[in-house]
Amino acid sequence: MNPLPLVDTHAHLDFPQFDPDRNAVLQRAAEAGVQAIVMPAVDEDAAQRLLHLAETHGQARPRLFVAVGVHPNSVAQAWRGQETLARLARWLQHPNVVAVGEIGLDYYRMWTPKAQQRAALEAQLELAARTGKPVILHQRESADDLLAMLRDWVAGLPPEHPRGVLHSFSAPWEVAEAALDLGFYIGFTGPVTFKKAHALRVVAARVPLERLLVETDAPFLAPHPYRGRRNEPAYVRFVVEKIAEVRGLPPVEVARRTTRNAQRLFGLPTDGAEGL
Repeated sequence: MNPLPLVDTHAHLDFPQFDPDRNAVLQRAAEAGVQAIVMPAVDEDAAQRLLHLAETHGQARPRLFVAVGVHPNSVAQAWRGQETLARLARWLQHPNVVAVGEIGLDYYRMWTPKAQQRAALEAQLELAARTGKPVILHQRESADDLLAMLRDWVAGLPPEHPRGVLHSFSAPWEVAEAALDLGFYIGFTGPVTFKKAHALRVVAARVPLERLLVETDAPFLAPHPYRGRRNEPAYVRFVVEKIAEVRGLPPVEVARRTTRNAQRLFGLPTDGAEGL
């Protein structure tokens, strides 16, 4: 059986969990059919590591792409205002950089005060608007504030500007519906495969197929049957298979459609039968 054509739209391959066997992880991803991986940064140091990884990996499969930004949980320690924005703007000119991210709001961990999180998010949304890039958004117990900020942001964008993705979605359908109305994609990770995640599977079945993305958030959130272990990009196929099951579709159809969605949102190259 040929592997499914896959794109993992969110994996933190610079994290130390991958230091012992990063090359082997990439090889397993290629063997599983993963054609591309989008790797979001959580701060400036991560952005530099990811750019180096993408450059040294070159044109090998899977193709590696980077998003640059400061995660809300990193803002308190890593945000330096205009200095940070200037570096992010410079990296956004790099050919391997396809988005601003991972950015957003996290009111669960609260490692950064809410007002500081919102200020950093607003600045990075403005940067995305200036550079024409989509955004990769983190949301945890902050949906109302995040959606309010996104409504203001989208109101100032030209219609053709790519919006972005609410990654590792875990909120109720009403949040997904509001984000979809604003033009965003919804990204699903390993928890959609968990035995008790019925409500999340209902959301995955309702999101229009043309606005759905799949991801791992590796090294976190490994899907069944690897729950509790280190996650890696090869496992994105389990997310595809579960979504296909709940939608009554062949896995290859979900794989192809989500791959095209990733190409469209992030402007990934489209050479070859499935692209990339």
